[in-house]
Amino acid sequence: MLKSICIWTAVILGIGADANALFMLWSPADWYLAVPGVTTTGPFNQHFIRDIGLIYLFVGTALLVGAFRPQYRVLLWMSATLWLCGHALFHFWEVAVGICGPSALARDFAGVTLPAILTALLSIWAVADARQERTRSASLL
Repeated sequence: MLKSICIWTAVILGIGADANALFMLWSPADWYLAVPGVTTTGPFNQHFIRDIGLIYLFVGTALLVGAFRPQYRVLLWMSATLWLCGHALFHFWEVAVGICGPSALARDFAGVTLPAILTALLSIWAVADARQERTRSASLL
């Protein structure tokens, strides 16, 4: 049951990240105006938005491939988690140094902090599952 929940969570997060990536890559100006709070972080920069779109494409694809390829799951999910957690921590830093007000954390929670938390939990589960699978395989020898 837990395995199924983890896999489906990764699939949903992966599809969401890839959809966001495609929006950023296809129409950066529309993405800039559509996502709450983005316009308050600085002027429109097509190159920067597309760079971040490529990162989200990697993150989403890593989550999806990891969901269906258990032998790569830990590496791929940990890689996605590393970027998402770094991104979330950067948002906290912006509040800490006064770039944004504390309300930015609530506004950004669903799109920034929650995916970081969820992928961290998925990565922890993936490590434990891989360890358990290795133990199971070794006991069959």
